[in-house]
Amino acid sequence: MASQFVFESPDFDKMPDGLIPAIVQDAKTRQVLMLGYMNREALQQTKDTGLVTFFSRSRQSLWTKGETSGNTLRVVNILLDCDQDTLLVLAIPDGPVCHTGADTCWQQKNQASNFLFVLENLIQERKKSPVEGSYTNRLLSSGIAKAAQKVGEEAVEVVIEAMGNRKDLLVNESADLLYHLLVLFAACDISLEEVEQVLQLRHSGTNGNLNKP
Repeated sequence: MASQFVFESPDFDKMPDGLIPAIVQDAKTRQVLMLGYMNREALQQTKDTGLVTFFSRSRQSLWTKGETSGNTLRVVNILLDCDQDTLLVLAIPDGPVCHTGADTCWQQKNQASNFLFVLENLIQERKKSPVEGSYTNRLLSSGIAKAAQKVGEEAVEVVIEAMGNRKDLLVNESADLLYHLLVLFAACDISLEEVEQVLQLRHSGTNGNLNKP
């Protein structure tokens, strides 16, 4: 694939061995996954293939993350720091990142701090790997129309509880609405991140939308 990442070239000459740190962060959850090192060749291969490639200091050669385990890191974006000697690589992991089998090299679970994103990931897991007796799977298997109908029903319940000034019931119905909306997103193959980006654009005014908060 052609390179799609445009930024100033890192200052590899700053380091005596020509290697600069490359911090890998999950593009969705924003969890830091691992730290590796890149030279010019490793960075170029990463940009050309879209898979994170490092320079192995122990083997003194290039290695693409996951070339043995299959747990690759698919690049979303690459950012260069202000001193031009450290890279931040935003990527999507295909499986655990650490050689120990952990999600990250710091033994942390790779999940978003915002629970809505955690819930979205769980719904996506149910979609990929159905679980017998799962309500989420029953709803997804019923199709988009049924998922959309449930969103409509829950939205009506939210309105009713809001108009009745019943705060505790409003909170519970709102939780139901958000859950069913995420199921509908999964059924329609859109993500919470896409919706978040639209809101951010509206807030910044960059898309010309007049509904800026």
